[in-house]
Amino acid sequence: MQKKFEQVLMPVATKLANNVVLRSLRDGFLIITPLIIVTSIFLLIGNFPIPGWSDFWTGILGPKWTEWFSAVSDSVFSFTGLLACFGISYSYGKNRGLRAVHASAVAIVSFLIMTPTTVEVGKKTIGAVQTIYLGPNGIFLGLFTALISVELFRFAIKRNWTIKMPEGVPPAVSESFDALLPSGFVILIFFLVRVIFSLTDFGTAYNFIYTMLQAPLKNVGNSLPSVLLYNFLASLLWCFGINGPTITNSVWSPIFFVLTQDNLKAFQTGHELPHIYTQQFIDIFTTYGGGGSTLSLLIVMLFVCKSKRIRELGKLAIVPGIFGINEPIIFGLPVVLNPIIAIPFIIVPVLNTLISGIVFTLHWIPYTNGVMLPWTTPPLISGWLSTGSWLASVLQLFELILGVLIYYPFVKMLDKQYLNEEAAASQMDDVDIDFSNI
Repeated sequence: MQKKFEQVLMPVATKLANNVVLRSLRDGFLIITPLIIVTSIFLLIGNFPIPGWSDFWTGILGPKWTEWFSAVSDSVFSFTGLLACFGISYSYGKNRGLRAVHASAVAIVSFLIMTPTTVEVGKKTIGAVQTIYLGPNGIFLGLFTALISVELFRFAIKRNWTIKMPEGVPPAVSESFDALLPSGFVILIFFLVRVIFSLTDFGTAYNFIYTMLQAPLKNVGNSLPSVLLYNFLASLLWCFGINGPTITNSVWSPIFFVLTQDNLKAFQTGHELPHIYTQQFIDIFTTYGGGGSTLSLLIVMLFVCKSKRIRELGKLAIVPGIFGINEPIIFGLPVVLNPIIAIPFIIVPVLNTLISGIVFTLHWIPYTNGVMLPWTTPPLISGWLSTGSWLASVLQLFELILGVLIYYPFVKMLDKQYLNEEAAASQMDDVDIDFSNI
């Protein structure tokens, strides 16, 4: 059975992991993730989930104190589409062997060419760019613009549509002229695309992509079956030594990113939060202590098991595990290629997803607010901060205990096996070998 799984899954996982487009999407979002986490902290301070928090600081700093913090968070959250275009084009250009700076520069210009640049104010039309096109709603436009512009840029470079400068010219000047014709080619193509869309009912490429792709994909991704599949595949791949989220995020990341940004925008403006299945939902309410929700596994290892090997590993891994780092368990216990532990390792995150999805659907707990907490934030704290409700911490505690109960019989089997091995090794150490009669 295991060999069959490997034969089917390994080639697919390897192809996905090595696909340059999916890898660039994942790496591109990772480029802007630190900015999102840092500015989320400013947003969280400005909206800390404690009654009287805002009034307390207004009395000390004045009524404009929240604007100071919003200015920082808006600097990223109102431009996530533009930033996604930058990050993805940089990664894709680098992975395609181009000068990443030139690739991302031409992608940003292409994105702005596709962006509406006029606003109707009464009966007047003025030149301006609305952040609605540059923020979460523009993420898919940024994504496609990044990939297409870099591919066109590469197409021109490969055909030597460049201006070669004589020797002795400084490298910066030479590189600039190398990019001249390819950049002009990309800009010309996107200019024509903008003109073509202006002649259609959509009016802009933004309207076309949002209507035909972004909105439908959001609906598909924002569903319980989609998130169940995500966590099932991520856990299953870990069991074969493959970093599951690295593969699954390549496909789901753009969708979760958009859903999270929608909730964040609503949270900032005081509107009702629209989505359940955000990136926060995945990180905070489906796995505790890392993939497989191994914090529950660690609790069993520490407080129930008698095997010296398991207990010592549990002591070493418990602190990293609280902060979501579980590689010592995955490779040390091990989880990888271990059919006994693989069963609860897959079941627990999937069950957590199902329970959390039902709880949020029934509105027993407020939706996640979109504020990106550092992924090392421990459970119980993370639930409260991401929803503003202590009931979220109760849900996390319940799922942690449920995970302990599910892991218990499987870890006990492993514990018994290791105890027998340790006893056999101990007997071997106690055997006295007498060489006097030889």
